[in-house]
Amino acid sequence: MAELKERLLPPKPASAMNLRDASYRPSASGRQAFQGMDVLGLKKRGQGLRSWIRVDASGNSQIIEVDKFTMMRRCDLPARDLRLLDPLFVYPSTILGREKAIVVNLEQIRCIITADEVLLLNSLDSYVLQYVVELQRRLTAVGVNDVWQPESADSNRRRSRNFDNVFGSTSPDYLPFEFRALEVALESACTFLDSQAAELEIEAYPLLDELTSKISTLNLERVRRLKSRLVALTRRVQKVRDEIEQLMDDDGDMAEMYLTEKKSRMEASFYGDQSVLGYRSNDGLQSVSAPVSPVASPPDSRKLEKTLSIARSRQSMKSTDSTTDSVEELEMLLEAYFVVIDSTLNKLTSLKEYIDDTEDFINIQLDNVRNQLIQFELLLTTATFVVAIFGVVAGIFGMNFPIPLFDDADAFKWVLGVTGVCGIIIFCAFVWFFKYRRLMPL
Repeated sequence: MAELKERLLPPKPASAMNLRDASYRPSASGRQAFQGMDVLGLKKRGQGLRSWIRVDASGNSQIIEVDKFTMMRRCDLPARDLRLLDPLFVYPSTILGREKAIVVNLEQIRCIITADEVLLLNSLDSYVLQYVVELQRRLTAVGVNDVWQPESADSNRRRSRNFDNVFGSTSPDYLPFEFRALEVALESACTFLDSQAAELEIEAYPLLDELTSKISTLNLERVRRLKSRLVALTRRVQKVRDEIEQLMDDDGDMAEMYLTEKKSRMEASFYGDQSVLGYRSNDGLQSVSAPVSPVASPPDSRKLEKTLSIARSRQSMKSTDSTTDSVEELEMLLEAYFVVIDSTLNKLTSLKEYIDDTEDFINIQLDNVRNQLIQFELLLTTATFVVAIFGVVAGIFGMNFPIPLFDDADAFKWVLGVTGVCGIIIFCAFVWFFKYRRLMPL
């Protein structure tokens, strides 16, 4: 990992020419690390340049500096799609299938996947480096070009049976390059979210158990912060799950993501048109009586553009007609990670339910304590009322008028006893009334 960090460090601004020289330098494996890159077309535009990690179909990686407009022309993407990958903005997880690329924004993984390469925003985040390492490992393990070729459904089924017979596997992995890169991105995002959910679980359950045993302001504040983190993580997991589910429900979007197949169809249509044009030109040369047009023939570049436009229109018509074709490979890939992310969501949902149950239990405890305080206050109020009777009697006998009762020596004892008995009777009557109305369990 340390060697990869050193290799993926952003280049210095003054070493732009060194990058062009290094692009033609062979790697340690003897292969050229970065071929076919139009480095001469990379012009510095102030702060518009951005560092990208390019991983080709052979597993070779290199850092390039490309501005936004060059990237838009290179991948045929609108500006709003590139804005989804901007690290300065926070966008929800998104997977978009375009004509020539797949735009992936899954947590820390923000990349553009084409039929031949993966362009990843250069970052020293550990998950980004793990994505690059895992993608290189899978690409170098098995050659992509030897793994998958677009064929018909019948030939795919026959090939699947042949591979099952040879290797004894029921689900061999022969996916095109773009699906391998997408699979690694989905795996990285699901692993990252699942690890965060596991860390949250490890922290949450002991804290909630401590809160149930001791309700304090500190524990309540810790649970509040924990619940805020849980809600934010649940939203992110839910967004990834909804994005995968939306792709699985739309066969047209899944068909648009078959970039290798669309590229091969376009090349086949282009070469077919070229052969037809060559045959017609040869036929025209052999025909002696063919009239010669006084207008000069269009240049070769215009012919090539016309041929490419015809090929694109035919390819788009074929892809439109075949949107209901077999998308089982991508659907099975998405379904596998849909199960993983759904399991993570269920884990977070269970944790949220546990927090809600703990809050209900705490509320019940607090309500019980509150009820006990109310009962005590009710008894205290009743006792205060009984004691107030003595004050009333004292106020009556404290008036300045003569009565014969004052001349009796035992009168004070009788007044005190009668007043106390009356107070006890009144207090018992109130208690019986409270018990009768079920205001307190006595």
